[in-house]
Order: sequence, then C-alpha cells, then structure tokens
Amino acid sequence: MGIKKYNPYTPSRRQMTGSDFSEITKSTPEKSLVSSLKKTAGRNNQGKITVRHHGGGSRRKYRTVDFKRLKDDIPATVKAIEYDPNRTANIALIYYADGEKSYILAPEGLEVGQKVMNGANAEARVGNCLPLSAIPIGAQVNSVELYPGAGAQLVRSAGVSAQLMAKEGKYATLRLPSGEMRMVPIECRAVLGVVGNGEHNLINYGKAGRKRHMGIRPTVRGSVMNPNDHPHGGGEGRSPIGRPGPSTPWGKPALGLKTRKKNKSSNKLIIRRKNGRALK
Repeated sequence: MGIKKYNPYTPSRRQMTGSDFSEITKSTPEKSLVSSLKKTAGRNNQGKITVRHHGGGSRRKYRTVDFKRLKDDIPATVKAIEYDPNRTANIALIYYADGEKSYILAPEGLEVGQKVMNGANAEARVGNCLPLSAIPIGAQVNSVELYPGAGAQLVRSAGVSAQLMAKEGKYATLRLPSGEMRMVPIECRAVLGVVGNGEHNLINYGKAGRKRHMGIRPTVRGSVMNPNDHPHGGGEGRSPIGRPGPSTPWGKPALGLKTRKKNKSSNKLIIRRKNGRALK
C-alpha cells in the first residue's frame, strides 16, 4: 500500500499525506461480522475520566476479527481486503469451505482468491495459522497467542512481525518487535508472515482536525495549568516545576519509575527485555 500526497490548496494540505488504499478491494464491511461500538470518552462507570485525551471522533462500527482461528483443516478463500477503522492493520474477509465467514488480520502479500488454513496440518505459508511447534525456526510470524486457545495478543499492529528463534521442550522462544526475547508455550498459535499496511507509520496527519476525527483530544502541558490542576502548574512566568522530577497529574513520578511488579509470574518467561537487559 502506497502513500499519497495532496494538492496544497490550504496550508495544512501541503504536508498532509494519506494511504492510497490500493490494497483495499471492498469498501463496505460484511454485515454479519459488524457490531456497534459505544464511546466512553475515557470515562468509567462513575463518569470520571480515567484515560485522558479521549473524546469525540467519527462514528465507527466494530469488525469482529477472529484471533483464535480454531476451525482446523477447513480451507478458506480470501474474498476481500478491507479497511478497519479500529486498528492500523487491514483485515481480510475469508469464506470457509463450509460457508462460514470470518475476518482475519491481512498479512503482507495476502491476495484475493488465495487459500488459507488453520491447524497443525496446514502448510507453512503466509496467512496460515499453525501452532508454534509446526512452524520452522527462523520464520516471521504475527498474531501470536500467549496462552493456548486464548486468541492472539501479541504482534498485531501494521507492519510488525516476530521471529521464531528456538524451540525447546514446552516453550518456543520469540524475538518480539520491541527486541524483547520471550518464551511462549509451544502449543500457542501464530500466523505466518508480516502484518500488512507497513507504510502506515509514514502518514503525516497534517492538521489537528484529523486527530479529532480519530477521537484524540488535545494534550495540554502541565506547566501552563493552575496548581490545582497539575503539580507543575502555577508560578510567575515560565517557572520551573518546583519538584525533584517531573510528575503525573496525580503526583506520581513521570519518568524512570519502574511499574512492573518484581514478582510477576511471567518474569521467568522473559529472557531479555527490550532494553537489552536480562531479567533477574
């Protein structure tokens, strides 16, 4: 998928770029796989903001993507590649041989008319979903499960992939896009290939309104707020923050504080963190 530029008939249009959607073959989603998506504007059930900078945005429907891929040994045909407003990757509409329809993440190189299959007996080919035990070492994978049967949780963003580094006993070792080396149960499933729409990160939004359409509200610096709104606020002119280090709006350290629990159960499965250090 390529990146298109716009004629600069306004100042914001001069730098703006967007996707040319050359891979998209169908503009309307499959009705049976679509559901309503309620907006919360970052608020909890008490109406209090728990996630800042959320609100507004264009209305959108949720496409039900099959991250489990449990229909084994039944071939499916790719009928369309579609845009999904809820994620950076594109999705593919597939029809199984028994008539069932489903959405999957569209890996790079997947084309309309191609056959895909799930299960240990499937061929190690782009778009097929196999247990890690059946995938050759060195292969690039995406949509990786953390727990067998739970559905894909890792490596789902546009343009990313993990590499299968080793298989030993009950675990397979993966190198994740962040650089982290992690062991995953060998019965967990993954999809062969790299997630498509890799040029997504090259898009220049060009104007604030485009971010508002995405439901992202403005971010205001704490130093320009009042003291009752933020620990950095107050003072005459451009004052220092008046604290040993930067803080969150709730007074917690904002930089450098480790928030991962020391006794987290999955620590033993992480061989190397993304910063290159081994976990102790």
